[in-house]
Amino acid sequence: MSGTAEQAQPTVHRTAEEVSRRGSAQTIIVTGILVIVTLYFLVPVYWVVVAASKSTDDLFSTHGFLFSASFQLFENITQVLSFDNGIFIRWLLNSVLYAGVGSLIATYFAAAAGYALSTYAFRGRNVIFGIVLGGVLVPGTATALPLFLLFSQIGMVNTYWSVLIPSLVSPFGLFLCRIYADATVDKSLVEAARIDGVGEIKIFHTVGLRIMTPALVTVFLFQLVGIWNNYFLPLVMLTDEGLFPITLGLNHWRSQTDRLPEFYELTTGGVLLSVIPLAIAMIVLQRFWRGGLTEGAVK
Repeated sequence: MSGTAEQAQPTVHRTAEEVSRRGSAQTIIVTGILVIVTLYFLVPVYWVVVAASKSTDDLFSTHGFLFSASFQLFENITQVLSFDNGIFIRWLLNSVLYAGVGSLIATYFAAAAGYALSTYAFRGRNVIFGIVLGGVLVPGTATALPLFLLFSQIGMVNTYWSVLIPSLVSPFGLFLCRIYADATVDKSLVEAARIDGVGEIKIFHTVGLRIMTPALVTVFLFQLVGIWNNYFLPLVMLTDEGLFPITLGLNHWRSQTDRLPEFYELTTGGVLLSVIPLAIAMIVLQRFWRGGLTEGAVK
């Protein structure tokens, strides 16, 4: 018996060592993949910073991904902000208006509709949800020209409303809010609030919205990035340079680089500045994803 136990003990040790070795190998592989993915996303950001710090001559020299000897990042940014009486600041504020107001209202509408489809049972609910799923499959570029024809008939082309109004609808946001509300909004919690005499609208604002916060942050960020980077819709709708968002304005500068090479400095500096608001939004709002799925529920 003792001999059998002594033979089994080394076997157990070898098995534990094999498991540990296998786990270490998997950790190394996963870490390597994550490093590659991180570099894949960070290298373009690094190149934007490098390009924004160069003059036009240095940008097309052999320096490549390295900073040049004449580091002029702050000079380029100052030039971007002061060029043409600060037109870049106007474009930046336009993008904040389009993306900020549009994503905020679109998130609220998506939350209200998703909560209603999840909480209330009525005829045609699944049909409406199916239509919404169909809307998710339609790309925004496919609706730009029909929207232009519609807005031109009512005289709203080349106005803030022509870009802002189409941004207030988010089929993906509604879909996500419906799914998230089904999983997190407890029907018994809603019934308890009704028994206490709370109205439906107040239940939605005090219970539904708070529980759905992680989903709402996700919808808001998706909509914010989508509107901020939207190019085709403003291109179709707007002709007044003072109404341009930052994407259309930067493309306007880039189109002049063939005859005026100094516009490369304006374009690269403007691209760097255009990334900063989105990075700030990501950093500020990511803490809401760490909240519990039932945050706001009555204990």
